[in-house]
Amino acid sequence: MTTIPLLPLNDGYRIPAIGFGTYPMDNPQAESAVREALDVGYRLFDTASRYGNESGVGTGLVSYDVGREDIFVTTKLRGADQGYDSTLRAFDRSLQLLKMSYVDLYLIHWPLPGKDLYVESWKALIELRNQGRARSIGVSNFLPEHITRLIDETGVVPAVNQIEMHVDFAQTEQRAFHARHDILTEAWSPLGRGQILENPTLRRVAERHGKSPAQVMLRWVVQTGAVPIPKSAHPERMRANLQAFSFQLTDEDMRDLATLDAPGHRTGGDPATYVEE
Repeated sequence: MTTIPLLPLNDGYRIPAIGFGTYPMDNPQAESAVREALDVGYRLFDTASRYGNESGVGTGLVSYDVGREDIFVTTKLRGADQGYDSTLRAFDRSLQLLKMSYVDLYLIHWPLPGKDLYVESWKALIELRNQGRARSIGVSNFLPEHITRLIDETGVVPAVNQIEMHVDFAQTEQRAFHARHDILTEAWSPLGRGQILENPTLRRVAERHGKSPAQVMLRWVVQTGAVPIPKSAHPERMRANLQAFSFQLTDEDMRDLATLDAPGHRTGGDPATYVEE
C-alpha cells in the first residue's frame, strides 16, 4: 500500500497529500467507492452538501475498520445555506448525514459575491472551529480579493483554498497569493477535461518516466505543493492515481509542462461571477 505523505496546515493540523473526490456520485456509489478507496490506501475524503452524497460517504467510512483519527474528512457549505445562523444549521445537518461528531475540514463552497454573505458564513465557520466540531476551516473557489476581505474583517486566515487546478490551468498567481498567506492549495479537477491527456508534450513527459499522462498530471500538482483530489469509481484507477508518489518530475519536465498553461482552459465556473444553481 502506498504511503501518503502528510502536509502541514497553518493551524497545526496535517492533511494527506492526495484526496479522494466524490462528485458527482450518488449515495450508493459514494458508499461503495469510499470503501474501495480505503482499501487502496486513501485517507482524505472530499464531499459537499451540494453533492447530495454525504450520507453515502459517511456510511462508507464508518462501516470500514479504520480509526476516526486515521481519516481526514472534508465537506462544504452550499450557497443556499450561506449566512451565520443558516451556516450553523447546515453544518449540523452535514454532521448528521456523515454520522460523525466533527469534520477535519469545513469549506465555504463558493464565494457567491452577489449574495454578499460569505463573510458572515466565515464567522460561523470560526465559531465551529472554536467549538472543535470543524478542526480546520477554509474556502473553495475564492479569489484573492475574497480571501483578503475575510482576513481583513475577521483576522482569521483560511487553512485551505480548494480551486480548479490542472497542468493546463495552473493558477500560478492564485497559488502565489496562497503561499504568501500560508494557505494550502487543494486542486479539484486535477486531471482537467477534454483532450489534455492526448497532448503531445504531456505524453512525451509521461513516456520519459514510463507513467500515464494522468499520473504525470497528478505528480505535477503534488510537486507544486498542492493537494490533488481526483475522483474515480474504478479501483485500478484509484491505485494508479496513488502512483503519483512513485516518481519525480525533473526541472525539464516542469518547464515543458509549464508551456501547457492557458487562462482559457478553465473548465468550471468563474468565482467572480458564478451563481450556484
